[in-house]
Amino acid sequence: MKKLDEVVKFHGHVCPGLVLGYRVSAFALKELGKKASDEEIVAIVENNSCAVDAVQVMTGCTFGKGNLIFRDYGKQVYTFIKRPSGKAIRISIDWTPPTETEKEKKIWQKYMKGERSNTVMKAVHKRKTRKINSILKTRDEDLFKVKNIKVSLPDEAKIYQSVRCEKCGEKTMEPRLRIKNGKMVCMPCFEGKG
Repeated sequence: MKKLDEVVKFHGHVCPGLVLGYRVSAFALKELGKKASDEEIVAIVENNSCAVDAVQVMTGCTFGKGNLIFRDYGKQVYTFIKRPSGKAIRISIDWTPPTETEKEKKIWQKYMKGERSNTVMKAVHKRKTRKINSILKTRDEDLFKVKNIKVSLPDEAKIYQSVRCEKCGEKTMEPRLRIKNGKMVCMPCFEGKG
């Protein structure tokens, strides 16, 4: 499981969300081929959870290359598209976590409210470990709902000229400039936040 170790190293710790992203990405690569060295695979993620770090490491999709697209829907849904074929799969998490006792739920609530006693931290660690093990052992068909879909290929990454904002002087991607009081300004200056 060398790849999982790489994902954990990149993210900084292991957690259930990261492991879900690991499993989603491994499945996507099995269906679409190897990790992108450039923009051969596009990932559209519908959340900004820990899972997205795994998507980056595993698939090679990044914001900088323009092949990682974030849609803020708050859903554990991931769409992967292969270029140039356009083959695409949409993967939604359908995993049911292990059941918890009332005592475990109460301890989790204490943790969420900021309690970090040894008892609470041991219980939280045990909870995370149980979830991680469940995610790693669950069969693909019980972990995900997968659909082969047709999507329009997103444009490849564009490189734009940087232009200095006429108010703050910071360089800004040309298409993000706005006109305010007859001057070309960055978005924060346009919104009065600069």
